[in-house]
Amino acid sequence: MMFVVHLVAWAACLCSESAERSILDPSSRDDPKFKELQKRLIDWINDELEDERIIVKNLEEDLYDGQVLQKLFEKLSGWRLNVAEVTQSEAGQKQKLQMVLGAANQLLRPHGWDIDWSVDSIHSKNLVAIMSLLVGLAMHFQAPIRLPEHVSVQLVLVKKREGVLHTTHVTKTLTTTTEDAFDTLLDHAPDKLNVVRMSLLTFVNKHLNKLNLEVTELESQFADGVYLVLLMGLLEGYFVPLYNFFLTPESFEQKVHNVTFAFELMQDGGLNKPKARPEDVVNLNIKSTLRVLYNLFTKYKDAE
Repeated sequence: MMFVVHLVAWAACLCSESAERSILDPSSRDDPKFKELQKRLIDWINDELEDERIIVKNLEEDLYDGQVLQKLFEKLSGWRLNVAEVTQSEAGQKQKLQMVLGAANQLLRPHGWDIDWSVDSIHSKNLVAIMSLLVGLAMHFQAPIRLPEHVSVQLVLVKKREGVLHTTHVTKTLTTTTEDAFDTLLDHAPDKLNVVRMSLLTFVNKHLNKLNLEVTELESQFADGVYLVLLMGLLEGYFVPLYNFFLTPESFEQKVHNVTFAFELMQDGGLNKPKARPEDVVNLNIKSTLRVLYNLFTKYKDAE
């Protein structure tokens, strides 16, 4: 009955021909994996915003006005968005959402994310749009949570054509496989992590020793990107011109430049684009650094 009420409500919104709205199929709303994904996202937001004393209980009701999304995005990105702190009017809320989503899209679109959300869909409390945005942010910023894999939902698309409502069902994928071999190792076999560290240390020194360089701390010695660039040159058998990177980087930007350049060399060598962000490596994010080195190890472990 409630589903029919929602359809009637959507119909009232479809004033123009060819207008289209989507509604979550009730069977998907009750799906255990879908519920688990909601719970993981809510717990993640509350952990991130604990210092702000913000507690999210319901994604639709608590995120539609942009207030929590603004705080979350600013915390994750380190950016400060120039928007009013509190906005009660619908126009003010949508203006805030426009700023937040514009900034989020600027980060996510270059990395291949489909922008399946909009100001109107978020403000109208479209749960699937809200969750799609949160999944994108969680994966981009490498949230320390494990998202349920292969979560998809059924959407009912309602479209008015010649004054008549037409409905179709489509499948929307929210998550696919989020775990790679390194994630599996880190999360399911921490006892083996020290063994992997030693293997990585042996691997990088086997090659960097050719330049009389020695690595003792994987966590810190790759953070400025210099060793990463030199290592790629050694693994691929070419000399990297010194004018392409900063040999003694001093600023954060110079270090990010170096790591970004190293990532480009990895892609030139046939590796997939690293999941880690250059900024994460520079900021001594150990999981990101180890993942980058682990991927090099799996490809070049037999290289002389």
